[in-house]
Amino acid sequence: CHMAAPGKVAAFRLPPLPTIGEIIKLFRLKAQKQLSQNFLLDLRLTDKIVRHAGNLKNAHVCEVGPGPGGITRSILSAGVEQLLLIEKDARFIPGLQLLSEAAPGKVRVVHGDILTYKMEKAFPKHLKKNWEDEPPGIHIIGNLPFSVSTPLIIKWLENVSKKDGPFIYGRTQMTLTFQKEVAERLTANPGGKQRSRLSVMSQHLCTVENCFVIPGEAFVPKPEVDVAVVHFTPLVQPKIEQPFELVEKVVQSVFQFRRKYCFRGIETLFPESGRLKRTEQLMMTANVDPTLRPFQLSMSQFRNLCNTYRKMCDEDSSLFVYNYREELKQKKARKLLKSTEETEEENEL
Repeated sequence: CHMAAPGKVAAFRLPPLPTIGEIIKLFRLKAQKQLSQNFLLDLRLTDKIVRHAGNLKNAHVCEVGPGPGGITRSILSAGVEQLLLIEKDARFIPGLQLLSEAAPGKVRVVHGDILTYKMEKAFPKHLKKNWEDEPPGIHIIGNLPFSVSTPLIIKWLENVSKKDGPFIYGRTQMTLTFQKEVAERLTANPGGKQRSRLSVMSQHLCTVENCFVIPGEAFVPKPEVDVAVVHFTPLVQPKIEQPFELVEKVVQSVFQFRRKYCFRGIETLFPESGRLKRTEQLMMTANVDPTLRPFQLSMSQFRNLCNTYRKMCDEDSSLFVYNYREELKQKKARKLLKSTEETEEENEL
């Protein structure tokens, strides 16, 4: 009889369970198109996703949208301390309860929506680390429905900026799936075709890695697109040290006309009266060439734009609340009213 290698702890093994395919049949689970659900049944791929999350031995993990539980099994096999499952679709809860019973004391199943779930209460307080320290032993993992992935990552980036939500514990790491095209946007460099608002918002707050691509045919049902796994680690120092709302407003404005020169989008930060003068002032102070396209701007140029815009807002408190689209709407309404009044006058005449 061979002795176990010294210092090696026996790996956690789930007892024999029905396969994911059997669970889907057993509970009559069909991926719903309107919820953009796609199941990943290949356990080699779910293991690979979990490996890219980092060392999960004795970690606390929150899995978002576990569905029939493919990635869930791989997470449990990685030897985690605790696993919190947040699933919105009630049809999957019985199958996840099966997994919970197979790993006593390790799994907590919550029937709820990740967009509203209070993540700041999800993990034990003793896991908290200072922001400057190494990331805590907490991970968020999820094969997200496409319809949820972009709003959710924007929400979590705001949480990173404010150090709240799941980041109240420190620099919590995330490993999430996205449509391949969205993943390319998240990781695109300046000058790249896919450089977008998402690239700047995520990269100014996190180290973002495009880990690997999963072909669409690995999913059931097969989506029209391939899927990429992306890993996020919040940065100790954000690249742009301004409030999230301000950075988002500047970045969104710049990318509003992505094919035009960047000054065209920057103009939309200012009310019509004095727009040109203020745009020139912002671009000159920030030292940004107005004839660059939005995707050509570097992170330090965005930093300069945000810092300069912040100073301008401090000098004129009405500036930050100004909304270009609102002004356009009011203009259209005034035009409509005017033409209605003219028509009525003509009719009277």
